[in-house]
Amino acid sequence: MTNFDPLVFLMFILGALWGSFANVVIYRLPKDLSVVSPRSHCYSCQKIIAWYDNIPLFSWFILHGKCRNCGAKFSIRYVLVEWLMASLFAAVYIKVGFSWTLLEYLILVFGLVTVSFIDFDHMILPDEFTLGGVAVGLIGAALNPERHFLPAFWGVIFGGGFLWAIAVVYAMIRKQEGMGGGDIKLLAWIGAVLGWTSVPFVIICSSLVGSLVGLSLVFKKRQGMSHAIPFGPYLSLAAILYIFFGRELSLAYIHLFIPSL
Repeated sequence: MTNFDPLVFLMFILGALWGSFANVVIYRLPKDLSVVSPRSHCYSCQKIIAWYDNIPLFSWFILHGKCRNCGAKFSIRYVLVEWLMASLFAAVYIKVGFSWTLLEYLILVFGLVTVSFIDFDHMILPDEFTLGGVAVGLIGAALNPERHFLPAFWGVIFGGGFLWAIAVVYAMIRKQEGMGGGDIKLLAWIGAVLGWTSVPFVIICSSLVGSLVGLSLVFKKRQGMSHAIPFGPYLSLAAILYIFFGRELSLAYIHLFIPSL
């Protein structure tokens, strides 16, 4: 029987706290509101939420998803984001251990979860995360002794360049935009952190999931194939899957065609 690692629990708590902050960012950033002030408050009655009513994962259930002051309903998505972030933080720690790479992956996971929900709501991927993530990813590759700079650099070029080329060809053929600039920058950010070998896996996986979702929406809503869906969440999902399962699969696939690498 293996000993329990208390850091797993601490990472879960840390993730829940950052998940709570992510909820603030998801709501405020697209509205150009400050993410640090004012303090968390009910958007119906504007009353500041007391600290004991703002405990991640617990307060929503204690209050039955309602404001203590006015009774306005709080979306269950608040606790969902907190739980998702907490679980991913703990799982990433279990996967890579306590290391510099852990820090980079936690930053990436926080950003991916946050921008995914923003993209679902507003069909945008904020530059503060995507371009900022590219910069942080490249700096991390230069400073992190567990990584190398060139794979990160080529991850940016390969990732962003591939989607950019698809967007250009699509626009030439269909005479309309098919791939948003935010998606291009998001894949460049993923490549900066996970390296260029992650890009094929992320592209294939996200395309498969996105296609399945798109087809299901076509049949469900009886809309044409031109119905727009946010692609950022599927890129994010694929990147997270790569952290846990994709590296070995991607390297095996690449070595199959380029044995010398």
